[in-house]
Amino acid sequence: MARNSLLDRFRPVGAPGPAGPAGVPATDDEGTAAELIPVFEALEPTIDEGTGLTESAAAQAQQTVAAARRQAAALVEQARMDSAAVRTEAAARVSAEAAQEDEQLLADAREEAQALRSRGESRVPELASAIVADLVQDLLGRGTDTG
Repeated sequence: MARNSLLDRFRPVGAPGPAGPAGVPATDDEGTAAELIPVFEALEPTIDEGTGLTESAAAQAQQTVAAARRQAAALVEQARMDSAAVRTEAAARVSAEAAQEDEQLLADAREEAQALRSRGESRVPELASAIVADLVQDLLGRGTDTG
């Protein structure tokens, strides 16, 4: 049974006048699903297009993720290589600083040793005189004690 319009679904009602039977839906063996078939058939190209767009976007997303993973792996590898160079540079800098500090400590120690040596050498005549005087005094003091 072909339908011309939505209004064909209802039985005709009686003429105006006393109360009569109300209009009710006609017996419809095909059901409302039959009315929706043309709508879904009209939407089918749009649904197919949406499905195609979704699949295309998913493929593009997979490619983007794969490219991002490759880029991240390359960045990590570059960072590893750079870190070795940075470690080597830092070790060289620390070693140079330690050598410079050692040289400064050695120079300070030499300076201090020279100052001590100079002070000691300057006191040698004075101390030698004092020792000799003490010895002479001691010898002279013994000589008078024995006599």
